[in-house]
Amino acid sequence: MPQLNDLSRSLVILEQDATLIAVIEMGQSNWLVAGIVPGVERSPLKKLAVDESALLKLLNRWREEAEKAGEAGRDGFWLTRWLRARGIEAHVIHASSVAVSREHRRAKTDRLDTELLKRAFLGWLRGERDHCKMVAIPTLAQEDAKRPNRERESLVGEQSRIVNRMKAALARLGIRGFNPKLKKAVERLDGLRTPEGEPIPPNTLAELKHDMERRRLVRSQIRDIEGTRLERLAQAPGDGPHVMVRLLARVVGVGVETADMLVQEVLSRNLRDRRAVARYGGLTGSPDESGKKRREKGLARSGNARVRRGMIQLAWRFLMFQKDSALAHWFYARTKNAPQTRKTMIVALARKLLIALWRLAREGAIPEGIVLRPAL
Repeated sequence: MPQLNDLSRSLVILEQDATLIAVIEMGQSNWLVAGIVPGVERSPLKKLAVDESALLKLLNRWREEAEKAGEAGRDGFWLTRWLRARGIEAHVIHASSVAVSREHRRAKTDRLDTELLKRAFLGWLRGERDHCKMVAIPTLAQEDAKRPNRERESLVGEQSRIVNRMKAALARLGIRGFNPKLKKAVERLDGLRTPEGEPIPPNTLAELKHDMERRRLVRSQIRDIEGTRLERLAQAPGDGPHVMVRLLARVVGVGVETADMLVQEVLSRNLRDRRAVARYGGLTGSPDESGKKRREKGLARSGNARVRRGMIQLAWRFLMFQKDSALAHWFYARTKNAPQTRKTMIVALARKLLIALWRLAREGAIPEGIVLRPAL
């Protein structure tokens, strides 16, 4: 389904005691606010600078107009919390959940988008939930708890890019077999020689030393994040998310980093059932059925990409550390005579494993055959 808007924008829907419905199209430099005011024939449309105070003033003015007529009725999370704290019920629409025209070339403007959003939101208010989907608004503490894991993921990626860049620079000179991650790598650079017997050129040598310094800084920041996480777990072991992290980390093959990512990204959310857990983890299929045609198009990829990547990696690691578990036996039985299906079945194993860990964190139900470390 084509997306309604660019990923750089957030869509916020507001509804105040049925007296006012407003749609906010959030851009980088301005906001476009469209409203439905009961008792007022016009459909107001206003472009504002990025200013929450001006937005609140506009909404109050529109609400006063409705009352006079005699009728009643880069991310938007911070604005939603800000408005809710001031007595305005606010919702955030998931942009990709709104159906749009599938014409190859269709008119698309902020004005048309707001009209489409108003129609979708009115259907949602009537109870027709398929019109659109609302995003769960996390608290400030919940958003902040995700930052260490996401920052570490970004730093690990940066570390890999630095190392690859250094190896590529050495390979251009014909130098191979040198490990730039060693502690004494900087000292050994001056002694390296190209196949022609020449030393590393001065500009390339300076670049390599700069990259090594960057890598040491990034590695130091990664260790700092990991150490701070362990300190927080030790200081507040009875905290809700911390209890889940400590429990999951007891599973052999699951480290504190993976446990923290799963708890903060998915397991601490109030998900309805196992199907909702699998969907949010992005581990469900996308069937394509029409008439006699039946085929599977692969992963839907509509869930949390971090959870999907982490669970697929954990599934491979799980097979190494939990060979006697029921889930591992299930995987080996399904792939014994069809080894070419291992990559496909690992996704199914990741889905089953995520649901099993969800039940372990929520209900304390230990999956069959799972080996646990002693409690700390």
